[in-house]
Amino acid sequence: MTFKQPIGVFDSGLGGLSVLKQIYKLMPNEDYIFFGDSANAPYGIKSTQEVYELSKKITEMLINKYHVKAIVIACNTATSAAINRLREEYSIPIIGLEPAIKPAVQNNSHGKVIVMATPLTLVGKKFDQSAERFKNEATIIKAPAPDLVEYVERGELLSSGIKEYLHKILDDKLPVNAIVLGCTHFPFAQKAIQEVVGNDVEIYDGSMGAAMQLQRKLKDIGKLTSDTSKGKIEFKNSNPDPKEIELSQKLFDM
Repeated sequence: MTFKQPIGVFDSGLGGLSVLKQIYKLMPNEDYIFFGDSANAPYGIKSTQEVYELSKKITEMLINKYHVKAIVIACNTATSAAINRLREEYSIPIIGLEPAIKPAVQNNSHGKVIVMATPLTLVGKKFDQSAERFKNEATIIKAPAPDLVEYVERGELLSSGIKEYLHKILDDKLPVNAIVLGCTHFPFAQKAIQEVVGNDVEIYDGSMGAAMQLQRKLKDIGKLTSDTSKGKIEFKNSNPDPKEIELSQKLFDM
């Protein structure tokens, strides 16, 4: 049997499963290793150096233990903090996540756009560059939401608690035209967010853009699989509690 080299996907916890879902839809014949670093979550309140060190450790593990052919950093915070250094240190393709500010602004010219993300993402250079680029085309409003990660990690996606938290961080910024989900955990809370802001507000995330970029990169280097059988996914987690793997499968199947 020919060895099918897997693709590594990692996140600070389980939020990156929203990215893996889009990648798998686009490339269902590939094999995947998903690693959630739930034991060290959340990343969004850590220093840039701490996030880089955690990301480097996971990258080395995915390369040395699982022999992945590409890595997707399915975490906006880790992308902002670590991707440039990791790309300098490793030769395999490393794809990252960025808030989908561009399509939100293009579809809501001169409107108000909220970017929900972790505090570390919102103070990062990548965010500042995007905000500066589009500052004359829309009003871009920061909405730090560090605790939203914890609601998703607990599988608490439509509770009264999560809705109360969303009202707390969003009500004083409404009304708006669009919301950008700048953390891969947040799409799992999209129903709750939509209830809080109303159905007329468009919601964007960058998962499909990352999936398409991965596909392009693998095609460019000739590493798209030729196997036509359905790919398999292995779920791994730094938290030894078996419930983390069970929740990973549940969120992926949603």
